[in-house]
Amino acid sequence: MPIRAVLWDIDDTLFDYTGADTAGLARQLAEEGLEGRYGSPGEALALWREATERHWARFGAGEVTFQGQRWDRVRDFLGAPGMSDADADSWFGRYVRHYKAAWALFPDVLSVLDALADDYRHGLLSNSSATAQEPKMRHLGLRDRFEVLVCAEELGVSKPEAAAFLAACDALGLAPEEVAYVGDQPEIDARGARDAGLTAVWLDRDGGRGQGPDGVHRITGLAQLPDVLAGDTRFGARSGIR
Repeated sequence: MPIRAVLWDIDDTLFDYTGADTAGLARQLAEEGLEGRYGSPGEALALWREATERHWARFGAGEVTFQGQRWDRVRDFLGAPGMSDADADSWFGRYVRHYKAAWALFPDVLSVLDALADDYRHGLLSNSSATAQEPKMRHLGLRDRFEVLVCAEELGVSKPEAAAFLAACDALGLAPEEVAYVGDQPEIDARGARDAGLTAVWLDRDGGRGQGPDGVHRITGLAQLPDVLAGDTRFGARSGIR
């Protein structure tokens, strides 16, 4: 069965989330006079990302709300467990202002979307919320290129659960066998999509994160994607598969 649509992850796939996060945190710490508290900027970012991953996992498991995981990230990062929700929300809001100022697409995004526009339908599947992703995609000028935006908060289930991928396929009105999924996380994105029956494409931009799961395509840039999609017959060997 030929591939008829591509589902896309957003953060660190289309949108340079890590770059914006790095710049936003650095500017927030400077504004708050906290540059020296965490040693180097790299050490500060590592602690912020650790807190992000820890509380994002809690959100994915249904243990905390989307907004609650944001507040807990701030408390964790600042070492302030007794910080009120209002104060944590205010701190996070100031960080978001700096983060948004650094929003940018990866340089290969527009060219590949243009190259695939006539041959494939497109949708978005994110482990975030529509409240966060809808305005971001519109700001970046991409939202109208995608038929659907499916997000974990509204869906009630997140990647790598098969139900998340299948819900996005349903939103497109297609069977999983007709859909490819492109994302930057080898387990959450690639393995999850593979296990749900989609063609899984792992975007390893750094090119140094190992082989990845069996049965998925590994690419190091989006310029490689059109050939992968065109060459995937869903039978036998696949181009670039790992």
